[in-house]
Amino acid sequence: METHLGDGHPRLSVLFPRKACRECEDRLKCTGNVEDKGRHILLLPEPQQKFQSQVRKDQKTSNWQQRYAIRAGCEATVSETVHAHGLRHCRYRGLAKTHVQHVLTAAGTTIVRLSDCFPPGTTPASPPRPPSHFKRLCQRLPT
Repeated sequence: METHLGDGHPRLSVLFPRKACRECEDRLKCTGNVEDKGRHILLLPEPQQKFQSQVRKDQKTSNWQQRYAIRAGCEATVSETVHAHGLRHCRYRGLAKTHVQHVLTAAGTTIVRLSDCFPPGTTPASPPRPPSHFKRLCQRLPT
């Protein structure tokens, strides 16, 4: 039976009978449900289904995964700023103030990430600070 979802694109709806799914040894791997319901699959029209199957096959290659690693890094950054730093909940009104919040959130995220680069005890040695004026005065005093 051909059906249209909310996006208006045609799909082929396939519903397996409950009995066939109940008797199948791979039911839990296939459907993930334990309520004895039959499997329901929505398939794309044949040309699109073939294309989708080919893309899913390509996704398993190392070349595709290397190219996707760049996007995965960007997605991780967006996810972190949304979940850990509340990027989607703006505290201000107006485009200018919202922009400032986004810039500061991005800067804060960068600082947090940089702080993870050097775990405690492994930070590079910084040059010694020059002695303060008070310390120099104290050093000149006779003991």
